[in-house]
Amino acid sequence: MLRFFMHYGFHFLVPVIIGLLFYKKNTLAAILILLSAILIDVDHLWANPIFDPNRCSINFHPLHTYWAIAIYFLLFIIKKTRIVGLALLVHIIADSLDCYFLSLELN
Repeated sequence: MLRFFMHYGFHFLVPVIIGLLFYKKNTLAAILILLSAILIDVDHLWANPIFDPNRCSINFHPLHTYWAIAIYFLLFIIKKTRIVGLALLVHIIADSLDCYFLSLELN
């Protein structure tokens, strides 16, 4: 249960908090961009099964690979794409947190 709340809380609450704290001029737009990173989960559609609660997404799904994460870091470094990179990195951190909790459950 803790894993569920941490994972989805990180996916949905952290973007809102970041938007409220760091994007005062364009809070709503920032929050929507930060929340839109959930769209990279489209790569789950290529997996079989599509959803497996005991599977770690990191380095399994194409948009969750280490190569993709490197691109997200590059997007974060570039000022014009910083918020998109941040959104994608927050998503990856949420999934990494889920993988961590999954590893605790399996041991």
